[in-house]
Amino acid sequence: QVQLVESGGGLVQPGGSLRLSCATSGNIFSSEIMRWYRQAPGKQRELVATISRRGTTTYANSVKGRFTISRDNAKNTVYLQMNSLKPEDTAVYYCNADLRIGLGTRLDNYWGQGTQVTVSS
Repeated sequence: QVQLVESGGGLVQPGGSLRLSCATSGNIFSSEIMRWYRQAPGKQRELVATISRRGTTTYANSVKGRFTISRDNAKNTVYLQMNSLKPEDTAVYYCNADLRIGLGTRLDNYWGQGTQVTVSS
């Protein structure tokens, strides 16, 4: 059974930093595109950042220059370094990944359970 587990969320003051991690487990052959989404109360889930297996990244305009996505292919793990945090970054952050499982012939999309990030003084 494939699982994605986020960690690193919490309460931080405006201007502070957090680093989120998303660890995978199960019969994973390889990880392809990995993503971070977030969902604030009363709002739709939005894409925050993506990273390809080769390391190509994309960011939402709202986080460019403040957030950095990275990955460890050997561990099939993805990270999100969040700096200069603002109250509007408050949300549940979700990890999402395209994973090849088993012998690697099948590509499926998986979600983590989310981790709460609260930016408040």
